[in-house]
Amino acid sequence: MRSSLLTSFYALVHTYHLPPLCCKPSLWYKGPQASHCDAWDTAKLAATGPWEGSQNLTGCMLSCKVLTGGGHILRPHGWTEWNPGFPLSIDAKCHKDLPRDIQFDSEKGVDFVLNYSKAMENLFINRFMHMFQSSWNDFADFEKIFVKISNTISERVMNHWQEDLMFGYQFLNGCNPVLIRRCTKLPEKLPVTTEMVECSLERQLTLEEEVEQGNIFIVDFELLDGIDANKTDPCTLQFLAAPICLLYKNRANKIVPIAIQLNQVPGEENPIFLPSDAKYDWLLAKIWVRSSDFHVHQTITHLLCTHLVSEVFGIAMYRQLPAVHPIFKLLVAHVRFTIAINTKAREQLICEYGLFDKANATGGGGHVQMVQKAMRDLTYPSLCFPEAIKARGMDSTEDIPYYFYRDDGLLVWEAIKTFTADVVNIYYESDQVVVEDQELQDFVKDVYVYGMRGKKASGFPKSLKSREQLCEYLTVVIFTASAQHAAVNFGQLYLGMYPEEHFIEKPVKEAMARFRKNLDAIVSVIAERNKNKKLPYYYLSPDRIPNSVAI
Repeated sequence: MRSSLLTSFYALVHTYHLPPLCCKPSLWYKGPQASHCDAWDTAKLAATGPWEGSQNLTGCMLSCKVLTGGGHILRPHGWTEWNPGFPLSIDAKCHKDLPRDIQFDSEKGVDFVLNYSKAMENLFINRFMHMFQSSWNDFADFEKIFVKISNTISERVMNHWQEDLMFGYQFLNGCNPVLIRRCTKLPEKLPVTTEMVECSLERQLTLEEEVEQGNIFIVDFELLDGIDANKTDPCTLQFLAAPICLLYKNRANKIVPIAIQLNQVPGEENPIFLPSDAKYDWLLAKIWVRSSDFHVHQTITHLLCTHLVSEVFGIAMYRQLPAVHPIFKLLVAHVRFTIAINTKAREQLICEYGLFDKANATGGGGHVQMVQKAMRDLTYPSLCFPEAIKARGMDSTEDIPYYFYRDDGLLVWEAIKTFTADVVNIYYESDQVVVEDQELQDFVKDVYVYGMRGKKASGFPKSLKSREQLCEYLTVVIFTASAQHAAVNFGQLYLGMYPEEHFIEKPVKEAMARFRKNLDAIVSVIAERNKNKKLPYYYLSPDRIPNSVAI
């Protein structure tokens, strides 16, 4: 009788899209915090079915945990390998194969179609696709890209893109501000000398002395070395470079390029281009660097380090955390539609014959090779924003005063970390409670084993042993899905807004209010700084940061 009732109940849940039941009892809801957790303990469903004995069922969207002596059985929707060496992704060939709970709703589905169509319209893809497949005759052809993209930033870039100051600025505050690093030693593969760049140095120092004083920066596109260029159209030759770009902080503290080598191995056929060269030689060298930056930005900074990483967190969350678990409630808004948008991308954008193959020099498999190579450098510390900034030697606000991506990102990181600490301290009385939360530990282990393929070198934790570690981990998840993605893309539903009331506990609501207040203060700081700037930086203003990777 109970088995048939249970079957009817799940049919009702599926038909009317009711919230899933989550019913694994928690041993860590004890003591003074118990009043916040009644929903967890009461959300139990005892039923008898074809399995042995009375079981606790957890209907958590992707993972239906049937608890049997501490173990569990998962629904078919789990991990799969889209391409060798990639982080594992959702086991679904197309969007309609996804569990209904994580598919786009009808409104979001329409948004995806409209955004995709609008992007094609804005870029005149159909009108000048032939321009991608033949040489451009004039630098004015670049202006056609901006014809229908009208805003302060695009207009200023269009008017100043050929200038060295704009070129350097984009490495700090453009769409890919994560590659530039302080140069502590000139690489042997870039045999540049003081005599070559003397006209660019303003302090009457040698190049080596400028390096010692911290005035030299470098962007190395070594990742692109050996990547196959697009050969999907045998009538069109496409090419890739793997440049090394040396930059200089001038006396006005602005970053400008001073040397460019287009490939990794020096030699007569791979000269170093300089600002003192003929105007168009130097400009073409910078264009090659920008082209390389585009490929790394789209495939690594954007696709791998925000979309695919956030999908890993999302799948692990749905598989291991019941919907009434406080960490599930905290994170669910930050993985909303991420699995759906990535599935759509695998269907339409990065698949064989997708948009990447049609419009990118790394299409036809090069983008896959790039992700496979980049996985070697994808580490947990690289997702911890303050550590990543420091590792590149870019943390000094005094030495590098115009790095707004760093300044705003640190403000948002600290606001998120403060909020996660507030929530963690409500539910976890001590470090021991973190250690004993088996569902949390299973979530973290899932990310490590499947998402990061169990690689020790990734630095991803296999488990969490303290509240401090948990706070940092949650901050990484939320920051990656919201702020980091916003910095390299754009968004819709903004950070700090939780439209669905997952939390009903008063202390958490108070923590949310403090979080929104902190974010509002950051908005004000950024707005004040941008007030008189010809080129404002607002990508990390919290009122422009989406909650999740959803586009």
